[in-house]
Amino acid sequence: MTGGSREGSVWDRRIARAETLMETHPESSGLLASYRQLASLQKTVFEDLQTGDQTDWRRLLVHFPALLKLVERAGPEPLSVFARDNLRSEQEREDLLRRHWDRDGEADVAQADAGKFFARVLLQPYAESLARRGAPDTRVTGDTCPFCSARPVAGVLRGEGEGAKRSLICSRCATEWQYRRLLCPKCGEEHKDNLPVYIAEEFDYIRVEACDSCKTYIKSVDLTRNALAVPVVDELATVSLTIWAEERGYAKLETNILGM
Repeated sequence: MTGGSREGSVWDRRIARAETLMETHPESSGLLASYRQLASLQKTVFEDLQTGDQTDWRRLLVHFPALLKLVERAGPEPLSVFARDNLRSEQEREDLLRRHWDRDGEADVAQADAGKFFARVLLQPYAESLARRGAPDTRVTGDTCPFCSARPVAGVLRGEGEGAKRSLICSRCATEWQYRRLLCPKCGEEHKDNLPVYIAEEFDYIRVEACDSCKTYIKSVDLTRNALAVPVVDELATVSLTIWAEERGYAKLETNILGM
């Protein structure tokens, strides 16, 4: 089996998991339907990157028309307006990708979440493709990705002995790296009394891991409780947990592809 087919199965699992969760969690079906369409586009981008010059991010520009068409057809109005006002020319699209790949765009508040959305959809499969070939050291324990330095979008717990080992998943290249159980990835708080964990009955395998020192949170998916979960998809589906956390004054450490 080739590397491309193995990685293709990663996208297939994400898409299939979104379809499953649409049936079991109808309250999130609209968001999951949007994610499924985006993941299908990202799979196409990823597969295209497996041939030719695989390091040239400008190859992503050929996929912009498909993304713009998808947003125009099914996206929220603010995204369509942003695209019409800011992404009409290839130069504008290239500038957007360059800013976000260099991470300058994330500091530009005026750029708005809309710009981040368009850049993220195309840069995620590109970064993931690079990371799969780059073999980053996932044993490091820093608070940002060991490959691309982006922040984590979710955590994951995997079985280890009688407990569970915690890892973080990169919001950009999907690299998963080790991280201590009792440690805030935003401010470094390590006192357990300041690191409350909340679990809702309807999602007993997803933990809201909060920090009372910096008032941020991250969702972690416990695979010892639900081995079928796909962390980046299940995290996205739990909108009620997002609302619950934000109503209590916590801000998410890093948003997902849908900006939540």
